[in-house]
Amino acid sequence: MKQILAYSLLAAALASVVPTAHAQLMPSAQPAQGGSASGNGASGNGPIDRIVAVVEDDIILQSELDEAINAIVKQYAANPAQLPPHDVLARQVLDRLILMKIQVQQAANQNIKVSDQDVDQAAANVAQQNKMSPEQLRAAVEQDGYSYAGFRQQLSDQITAQKLHESVVRDQVNVTDTEVNNMLASPTYKGGEVHLAHIQISTPANASASDIAAAQAKAEDTIKAIKGGMDFNAAAIRFSDAPDALDGGDLGWRRLDEVPPAFADAVTGLKPGDNTAALRGPTGFHILKLVETRQAGRQIVTEYHARQILIKPSEIVTPEQAEKKAQDIYTRVVDKKEDFAKIAKEDSKDTTTANNGGDMGWFAADAWGQAIGSQIASLKDNEVSQPIKTDAGWIVMQRLGTRQSDLTDQLQRDQARQAIGNRKADAAYESYLREQRSSAYVNILVPELKDPDDKQASATPAAQ
Repeated sequence: MKQILAYSLLAAALASVVPTAHAQLMPSAQPAQGGSASGNGASGNGPIDRIVAVVEDDIILQSELDEAINAIVKQYAANPAQLPPHDVLARQVLDRLILMKIQVQQAANQNIKVSDQDVDQAAANVAQQNKMSPEQLRAAVEQDGYSYAGFRQQLSDQITAQKLHESVVRDQVNVTDTEVNNMLASPTYKGGEVHLAHIQISTPANASASDIAAAQAKAEDTIKAIKGGMDFNAAAIRFSDAPDALDGGDLGWRRLDEVPPAFADAVTGLKPGDNTAALRGPTGFHILKLVETRQAGRQIVTEYHARQILIKPSEIVTPEQAEKKAQDIYTRVVDKKEDFAKIAKEDSKDTTTANNGGDMGWFAADAWGQAIGSQIASLKDNEVSQPIKTDAGWIVMQRLGTRQSDLTDQLQRDQARQAIGNRKADAAYESYLREQRSSAYVNILVPELKDPDDKQASATPAAQ
């Protein structure tokens, strides 16, 4: 369950096109039984759960922080030496919780809302990723002592943060054909894919010369620790203040052209297992490790040619009537040998294909959605499917043929456009979060939880 509670990625849960590194699922803030054992006082009913931080008009409780820390400790139970000292870990986790509070509040200011249906779908996806039914997921959450309502609230916060990300970058990211052409012609594009890990030593917004010098000194000390034998992932957990620090700084696989150019040049000269020197970037200093490389091959894709008849419910057609009509059409085509194209022109409600006799053209399996994609692959040429339930309605489909197509050039352009867009989106959102974090009222009430290098937190008045 620790993987479900601590590190289920929102991107996977929501099938988002732009995964967000700043939004990772933390454990529920509400334990199923009782409160935290930490507190400033006690009553006849047990310990009092203290407030450890105020974030604008919201608070973070000791119990919330304790649960988040415990989830991380459980995750690294097999390698506890990779974790930093408890006080450092506590500050890292608290900062992540603060960042999430800020994102949720900013989303509320923009009137961004999350529906129960959004959370239901995300929970279902998390269950599927963990090979569980929704009922088993709930039981597993509660078995570990967490409130399922709290778990759903964490999912809601994650969805909120993702919607905020999309709102912030929507009007800031524009990719031109010239940019795509330049990327395709660049040496880094031909450099294949790299698996990277990183350590980030951040500088505050509007950093002073002393801020920059302090961050650089910390980065150099980190490199010395790595050269002295410390595992890079352990160093990331201990020293990095990036949102993915507690994941060991793993950035996963990405095309070399997706890496900022200055960093790509530094990575190009590395061998797998090597790391860069401290590289200055807009947000501070970065240390990159090249884990592995690989070359992307030709993209040979199976394409299908098919035609369809769509029957969908309406104000005058109930879902049951739509299903029955689709079944009747299947009988007319298969048993009575009526002309498929003629029926499509007369009865199909798909405006893009009906006038062409239902012809869908050539397409990759996933181009028309998962329901059609899984069905088309199971049919034989000229075979007609039983009615397929989709979000649009009921579909009767006939597969007309298959072919192998080399879509390398097309996919390369699509990938290049997405890579440029993702890079711009990441930079825009990171800048936005830095500004919000810098301007937000954050009052850390527990002195030992204040980062001595964080002037904003250190200057915040302690609780009276």
